[in-house]
Parts: sequence; structure tokens; C-alpha cells
Amino acid sequence: MAISRFADLLDEARRQPEPQRLLFVFTRAELPDNPTEEQRARFEQGEGGVLTPVLCVDKTPEELSDMAALVAESQRTGIEWDVVFVGALSGRGREAPTSEEAENHLQRMVQSLQMGNTQSFLALNRQGEAIALQ
Repeated sequence: MAISRFADLLDEARRQPEPQRLLFVFTRAELPDNPTEEQRARFEQGEGGVLTPVLCVDKTPEELSDMAALVAESQRTGIEWDVVFVGALSGRGREAPTSEEAENHLQRMVQSLQMGNTQSFLALNRQGEAIALQ
């Protein structure tokens, strides 16, 4: 199944034979250090920049209802973000992995994103639509 929106992600995670824990890394678009004039101009037009991880959370699919609820929960932190990257961690048997088990995976996910590896994860905008990054 092609995942094109948050609802598709939840449906697919709930259909998996093994319980899932979804990993979310929220990022904010920022100018790179020492930007060129071209980079600055593109950024001001809503293009380019770098995505900096600013917030992480893990949830089971059952803890999530829709993208609006996830956005509302993130807003309560007071941290602004532009793109959220999603990964998944499968459980064994009847139970989803715990938050403690997810912690190392979230840290590796953040490190991977900081190195520019965005292709391994699903990227969603604030409306819950899958986006492709260039």
C-alpha cells in the first residue's frame, strides 16, 4: 500500500501482524550556517534550508486518532515544526515495543536525519500529507 497521508499510515500500522510503535521526529526548516544570498532568497520563498530535529515522540497506533490530534499535542510543547519524519518499530508477539525500547531507535533516527538521510523515513507536512524532499 502506498502511504500518501497520515490516515494511511495509521491504517497500515494497525494491519501489521506484529504490534507497532511509531517513531516521530519533528523538524523545523532553518537556514544553514553561513547561508549564501541564493540560499537566503530561496528560504524566504519557502524553499531550501535544512531540517533540524526539534522534538521526538513515540506512540502506538492505538494512541493516535488523526493528524490534527498529533499536531495539537505537539503545539502544547510550544515547539514550532514544519515536517515530521516517521519510522516504525515492530514488537514481538502480542505487545508493542515500549517507549524505553524505542528510545535508542529515536536517537538513531535523529542522527540519521542530521546527516541528511531523509529517504529512509516517511515525511509528512502539518496537514498529514506525505511529501517528497529534494
